[in-house]
Amino acid sequence: MPYTEAVKKTVTAMTLREMGEQHRKLLPRADLGRLGVAKRKRTALELLDEAAHDRVASLVKLKNERMALSPFGFFRGAVPVMAYDLSLSPHTGIAVQLCGDAHVQNLGAYAGLDGRLIFDINDFDETLHGPFEWDVKRMATSIQLAGEAAKVKPSSCREAVELFLSAYCGLMRKFAGMPVLSVARYVVHRLGAIEPVERILRKAERANPLLSLEQLTEVKGKGRVFRTKPPVLRPVKGKEAQGVLNSLAEFSTSLLPERQQFLAKFRPVAVGFKVVGTGSVGLRDYCVLLEGNGADDPLFLQIKQEVKSAYAAYLPQRAATPKNEGQRVVEGQRAMQLQSDPMLGWTSIGEHSYLVRQLNDHKAGVNIAMLKSAGLEAYATVCGEMLARGHARSGECREIDGYIGSGSRFKVGIQEFAKAYAAQTEADWKLLVARQKKVEKK
Repeated sequence: MPYTEAVKKTVTAMTLREMGEQHRKLLPRADLGRLGVAKRKRTALELLDEAAHDRVASLVKLKNERMALSPFGFFRGAVPVMAYDLSLSPHTGIAVQLCGDAHVQNLGAYAGLDGRLIFDINDFDETLHGPFEWDVKRMATSIQLAGEAAKVKPSSCREAVELFLSAYCGLMRKFAGMPVLSVARYVVHRLGAIEPVERILRKAERANPLLSLEQLTEVKGKGRVFRTKPPVLRPVKGKEAQGVLNSLAEFSTSLLPERQQFLAKFRPVAVGFKVVGTGSVGLRDYCVLLEGNGADDPLFLQIKQEVKSAYAAYLPQRAATPKNEGQRVVEGQRAMQLQSDPMLGWTSIGEHSYLVRQLNDHKAGVNIAMLKSAGLEAYATVCGEMLARGHARSGECREIDGYIGSGSRFKVGIQEFAKAYAAQTEADWKLLVARQKKVEKK
């Protein structure tokens, strides 16, 4: 049920917390556990096929293969399915900047402007203004599926989801009583003491541009080119490469002035095409190697195609929503993150929109296989804190806290949803696996 202008007018005189309480009439917290999948008019596979229409046809097969590896792999690539399913049930109407693809592997480490490692939500391809609980439901489901993938016992999976929700609710309650600017600059401490995060930070320290230079490129003739590792990496030359390089001018204008000066000190050396992730497979994804102060000063830029958010068809668009989908992602990312990649920007190549960011500049994420019981529970707590901080930065924490209340009913509803939607994801995954087997037999 959308949050209409008529509803807005009835609550303008109330406090924000009271407004949050009023939203319980739109969606009782006990109803958070209900799935709307029985109302589906399209199957999961139909939705995935529809979402693949603007992708590189030769790579769609690879995307399906990666999604077929496990229910969690399917979940990562099936945002269009979950967005549709969420739209089939009422929502609170309490809007924040959604991450849109909130799951355990979309948190990670990266380097800030001052060189220090930052740990935060780091993937915003699906970001859009929408109901806060959609992110909470997706993250909770991902924790359930990640635990199952790591062969964690069911009781520990339930405990991990509970800890995620407790952290989210507890920090949101804390934010509701804090000054606005204190919320904006709030830092989650003790991250280095949490074993899964500490492992990510160690890995991120090693993931620098010089390592990428060695892994992604090679010397041929008098210069460097990207390696050829089909289908995941290839060098780009000629007209295609020139189009990518021409897009750097528009990208530069999307940066803050002082960062434009830094970019101007680099010169492009080579262009490549690189397949990344699961949900993004099939979208056009270029890499540009630039050199600054000599060959030992590389900068890798990722120029990643962005399409409309999977949620756009189900949510009203704000008047200020940018036409360039890369700009949409950048603005959503900046709204939720405490500090963003200093080279974060956007551009366009032909009719397509692109996000631009650094590639592998001290970036690292969690290995699902390493999330055993204690690690999963500790990591789930961090997920709750990071998501709460992002929502509080971009939305109204007092209104969210008013809706959540003591948290008990809210948590029960989300836990029920996470368990049920994890089961639905597994059922949808089996359909994809069955189709893949038929394709292989042909």
